[in-house]
Amino acid sequence: NCRMTGTARPAKGRRRHRGGGPRAGTIAAFLTPFFLPFALFYLLPVGYAIWQSTQVVKRTGGQYGHSYTAFGGFEQYVKAFQDNEFLASVGRIALFGIVQVPVMLFLALVMALLLDTPLLRGKAFFRIAAFMPYAVPGVIAAIMWSFLYSPQLSPVVDLLQKLGFHPDFLGPGAVLWSAANVSTWLWTGYNMLIMFSALQSIPQELYEAAKIDGASNWSIAWRIKVPIIAPSIVLTTVFSIIGTLQLYAEPAVLRQISSNISSTFTPNMLAYAVASGNNYQQAAAVSVIIAAITFVLSFGFMKLTSKRAGL
Repeated sequence: NCRMTGTARPAKGRRRHRGGGPRAGTIAAFLTPFFLPFALFYLLPVGYAIWQSTQVVKRTGGQYGHSYTAFGGFEQYVKAFQDNEFLASVGRIALFGIVQVPVMLFLALVMALLLDTPLLRGKAFFRIAAFMPYAVPGVIAAIMWSFLYSPQLSPVVDLLQKLGFHPDFLGPGAVLWSAANVSTWLWTGYNMLIMFSALQSIPQELYEAAKIDGASNWSIAWRIKVPIIAPSIVLTTVFSIIGTLQLYAEPAVLRQISSNISSTFTPNMLAYAVASGNNYQQAAAVSVIIAAITFVLSFGFMKLTSKRAGL
């Protein structure tokens, strides 16, 4: 029949691919090395934390009786939102993010624009110098800055005192911003490199056409470059939001030299402190709340800015 009608008979291999044979097996072979660790080290721990957060510890026979865990629903979440220390840590980290993230990203954007201008010489040196803080581990960076903040050890504090200033970088009103300074120093170069890479992909002909029309370097920067790299700015903002809610290393290190940082200074520090007291169910509930807030803020920000940024 196929010869009479002149139609070609479909190849066996092609039918096998369409039916999900060797091609499906090849795809699975390539995806398994990613999904297996992803499931083992991410999905399973997240699922276990969610399950743990629904458990409560009960005792039989009074205060000193045998303890056992039972399903408690949202009881641990209710306790978390009734905890003043948890609410204070969330408010503290919110203030941190509202101030630190815009300042850091603005500095990163300005640095990226300066590196992209043809008037600047030694771009390679400045690019490496700006990115080098990111190569320093967060704990090491916090130790370095704690040395500079310490009134007994810091040459900076000593110099300022000789000039008539008496800064207290570890005081109750400044210690949050001291931690913010460490984070800004660490991550500005990283965000700058992402924005600078986006700037490098812009065709030079666009700048030449703008200059022919009489546009200044300032107009080119804020009316052409910034709108084009808006997706990169959104991406770095999302990364910064996630990083802010995960803040732990900087205040944990500064806590060793400052009594103004408690063990519940940030939500992550609170979860660690609660877990250290063997209250794993409450710590799991706090961790799940932090993860939920992170998802809502990051996804919500991307949703609000996706149309304007062209994502």
